[in-house]
Amino acid sequence: MTSPSTTAKPQATATAGAAALPAALSTPGHDVGLLILRLVLGLTMAAHGAQKLFGWFGGGGISGTGQFFTASGYPAGDAMAVLAGLTETLGGLGLAVGLLTPLAGAAVVGTLINAVAVHGAGSFFAPKGIEYELLLIAAAAALALTGPGRYAVDRFLPVLRAHRLAHGALAVALGVVLAGALLLVRG
Repeated sequence: MTSPSTTAKPQATATAGAAALPAALSTPGHDVGLLILRLVLGLTMAAHGAQKLFGWFGGGGISGTGQFFTASGYPAGDAMAVLAGLTETLGGLGLAVGLLTPLAGAAVVGTLINAVAVHGAGSFFAPKGIEYELLLIAAAAALALTGPGRYAVDRFLPVLRAHRLAHGALAVALGVVLAGALLLVRG
């Protein structure tokens, strides 16, 4: 027969272990890893947007990018260049600083779905492959779904302080739907 004091100890240990589990999922290493992923992906996407908007980093600017969009079947090529440039720049910067992370990730997902459609699925690997775009889509979706980690501006926004999977899933779904709508306009 066990005494009440010995029975209480395993329950306390189980409760303490369950309480410690969420803290273990958000370790400093986890948060630094998310920060690095956000910075690299976000700044890469922002640089792609700057190529489209300003012609920086060897980009075509609005005019050159607009001609590309027109040749790819999109109507109003210059307007599409501005839309893509702003989406990449603002979505990328949002990811980099961890601001509205689910929406920033969704913006990147939607933009890159269109990039995959334009490139086509002729091959998986470069130079005509889509592996780069798929990697960026997966990283952006993962950030939207997991949240930005502790070192992010979202930590100061009450609605996003405790990241919820539902926010990320709805945002990614929105990005996919808007990308699909844009592809329908492309015809």
